[in-house]
Amino acid sequence: MAESHHISFEPVDIEIEVSEDETILDAAFRQGIHLMHGCREGRCSACKSYMLDGDVQMDDYSTFACNDSEEAEGYVLLCRTYAYSDCEIELLNFDEDELLGGAPIQDVRTKVASIESMTRDIVSLKLDVVEPETVEFKSGQYLDIFAPGTEEKRSFSIATTQSTPDKLEFLIKKYPGGLFAGLLDNELKPGDEIMVNGPYGSCTLRSGHVLPIVCIGGGAGMAPLLSLLRHISETPDLNRAVRFYYGARTASDLFYLNEIASLGEKIPDFSFTACLSESSDDAPDGVTVVEGNVTDIVNTNEPDLSRTEVYFCGPPPMVDAALALAEQHSVPRDQIFYDKFTSPAFDK
Repeated sequence: MAESHHISFEPVDIEIEVSEDETILDAAFRQGIHLMHGCREGRCSACKSYMLDGDVQMDDYSTFACNDSEEAEGYVLLCRTYAYSDCEIELLNFDEDELLGGAPIQDVRTKVASIESMTRDIVSLKLDVVEPETVEFKSGQYLDIFAPGTEEKRSFSIATTQSTPDKLEFLIKKYPGGLFAGLLDNELKPGDEIMVNGPYGSCTLRSGHVLPIVCIGGGAGMAPLLSLLRHISETPDLNRAVRFYYGARTASDLFYLNEIASLGEKIPDFSFTACLSESSDDAPDGVTVVEGNVTDIVNTNEPDLSRTEVYFCGPPPMVDAALALAEQHSVPRDQIFYDKFTSPAFDK
């Protein structure tokens, strides 16, 4: 049996127990502590922290997330870090409301309700929750979905809200050769059982915040932003302005336009802009369409971006561009929310 150690976090005065065969991040989740995190693969730096004392070792990680000089100084990625003694760790990024207020991580058995093509390469996968009867999560979070009969899993954002805790929807981009591309095309069918685990992610609305919201999405990154829109439309007392920019290549890559328009009618101050990088030919009626890359269009349309909260999700290059845009506009770090899906090879 693996030895256990105590981990104390500063400056939040929280202590957990961690086994030598689990990462510090996983141990925190297991004990109901929701530390800041993103990809959980050592690639995005969201869980980067500083070792004050103790003996740890990091598994493989990207030097983009934690370079050699940072590692030498004592910085670690909690999603890749194993403890071999009692440790004291300084959290660099944390949200006090989220630390103890996140939904519990749980294993959930579901059944496929439907599989529907949205575009040439994006599919809506809807699941009915079987056991437990409902799943708790916050709009904007994601779940790990296990390929039936295997231990292989991929992370996908939830498009639904807590108004239907017994039903889940995921918008999945099919990458050639990807694990879920093959499953969605040839194997999965209604009634099949799928295990999911979570929820994870911190791309969620914070209670009490009042700044306007700017959403920047692309591809399957529609899912968490659609969940946020659905949640806001269901919660009139939030009363927050929302501007949604969605990037695609052509008009044929747009989807859920009617629902977005319907949700927008329930939000007092709402706008949606489709940003098409290749062609705006055959653009649908009634939709504001602008040619160009989504982040360039946001840069033009949102001169006061630093006075908003920015939520974004999409392909890695788009996320990188959105982060650069936020930095260019000096958006405070606590006004930026995203989960970076790091590689098409992982079907995220």
